[in-house]
Amino acid sequence: MSLAEYAPLAEVVRSGFVESVHFGSAVALSSGGEVAVARGPVDAPVLPRSSAKPFQALACLLAGAHLQGPALAIAAGSHTGEDFHVRLVAGMLGEAGLGFGDLRCPPDWPEDEAARQALVRAGLGPSRERMNCSGKHAAMLAAAVAAGAPTATYLDPGHFVQERVRSVVEELSGEKAAHVAVDGCGAPLFGISLTGLARAVRAMVVSAPGTPPRAVADAMRAHPEYVGGTGHVNTRLMRALPGAVVKGGAEGVLVVALASGHAAAVKAIDGGPRATTAIALAALRAAGADVSAAAEFATVPVLGGGVPVGEIHAAF
Repeated sequence: MSLAEYAPLAEVVRSGFVESVHFGSAVALSSGGEVAVARGPVDAPVLPRSSAKPFQALACLLAGAHLQGPALAIAAGSHTGEDFHVRLVAGMLGEAGLGFGDLRCPPDWPEDEAARQALVRAGLGPSRERMNCSGKHAAMLAAAVAAGAPTATYLDPGHFVQERVRSVVEELSGEKAAHVAVDGCGAPLFGISLTGLARAVRAMVVSAPGTPPRAVADAMRAHPEYVGGTGHVNTRLMRALPGAVVKGGAEGVLVVALASGHAAAVKAIDGGPRATTAIALAALRAAGADVSAAAEFATVPVLGGGVPVGEIHAAF
């Protein structure tokens, strides 16, 4: 993919001067699921990173994992490593007869600053359970146990659980996986187009009540603090837009699906996430969605001397 094919998505304006521009791709679907906005190569494959977690959670549910409420939300989330997140992960593993030692995600510090400082004061360091993907990994382990599959190899692309994930991704997106990669947490990652990503998350939101895809969407919407955490932008945006499913991923990926059926997916090609929420909201607005309740997220302040001197805003 040539860099020249990517579109300008957001401008960083400081004191009236355009200081930087974020390029990438953005797509928005109408309430009926048709492509209404397309900027950049939206049909080219991307690695969805943690924006794929709702699909991974659905695969675990379909494989037999006992997941509901907060447990299902954290399986689809990237938690900030707070104590209430860790307690839930411990409970999920315990119910499956497992513990933190069975996790294969790498040790990490919690994203939440207060939680991190508490660990430092206690003389503790990074751990697997504090890693933002530990909820997903606990769900994958629970699914393996429920299916009678081995737990030690649950991250193998050929493992029953990961094959189920691939099947879910391909079915919801309507595409075959274009690439298989290894995510930052060690789990297999299946590349699909940005349009396919938006289509897949939208399919979960508009599924009939009581179905497994809808159960994942409903759990995320009911428990946004387990999708992100205290102060996390995904959590805050879901609270501002009732009925929305919001899931960001590393390297500048974000997907937002609304109860109205509108959906948007964004990929900032520089990998930076700072403008992705503003871009997604602009795309949804251009597609006819009412996102007025999230007006505070439409721009990001640019500071000078600790006070706002400009803003980051969508370039369309």
